[in-house]
Amino acid sequence: MRIATWNVNSITARLPRLLAWLESSGPDVLCLQEAKVAEEQFPFDELRAAGYEAAVHATGRWNGVAVLSRVGLQDVVKGLPGDPGFDGVVEPRAISATCGPVRVWSVYVPNGREVEHPHYAYKLQWFEALKAAVAGDAGGSRPFAVLGDYNVAPTDEDVYDPAAFEGATHVTPAERAALSSLREAGLSDVVPRPLKYDRPFTYWDYRQLCFPKNRGMRIDLVYGNEPFAKAVTDAYVDREERKGKGASDHAPVVVDLDV
Repeated sequence: MRIATWNVNSITARLPRLLAWLESSGPDVLCLQEAKVAEEQFPFDELRAAGYEAAVHATGRWNGVAVLSRVGLQDVVKGLPGDPGFDGVVEPRAISATCGPVRVWSVYVPNGREVEHPHYAYKLQWFEALKAAVAGDAGGSRPFAVLGDYNVAPTDEDVYDPAAFEGATHVTPAERAALSSLREAGLSDVVPRPLKYDRPFTYWDYRQLCFPKNRGMRIDLVYGNEPFAKAVTDAYVDREERKGKGASDHAPVVVDLDV
């Protein structure tokens, strides 16, 4: 079974590339983030023609998450129970579904913006709500994973230059402690390092030639429970999909399982 996660940074802009990637890579399940469309504008018909059902939680031009599956799609839950919201708005940042033998969450963790910004406090609160929401499945016997754009680099090795991020979000002790808290709930990072190359980054800013210079971050993660982690046979970041005109600023992360 092949499961992947990809922040597509607008499914409308990325649809031709998405359909081509589904055909070439053949994931059984794909978690998407930053759909950036209202649910009624989501390309259900095009994905159905490609063999995928879709569960979507999206409200407009920002955020938006989805789970695509060709192995079944059941028990869909939209939103994060206990979501603290930001500025009075509960944003579409999480969706979960059972796909064949596996249950997954697709999550788009708040960015945090700046350490002193209210969005940073919201990010930490959102992590607390996520931990509470996944604790039951994390400790269960069914393979379970939380995939998505976590907007946190787990260690200094997961950014191209730690000095360049000093004082910024994505690398602070509090954010990394939030990841540790998920691990304490029974989840672990199932994508090993190194992979087939050093520093398997998943995100490169569009500006300042960051991708050609490999000035990236590893912030798209797959956190699985013990049954999920034990079933992993391979994992990789598809850097090729970050290349070329019209690419997302994130690359897909792919995990193969023997389930």
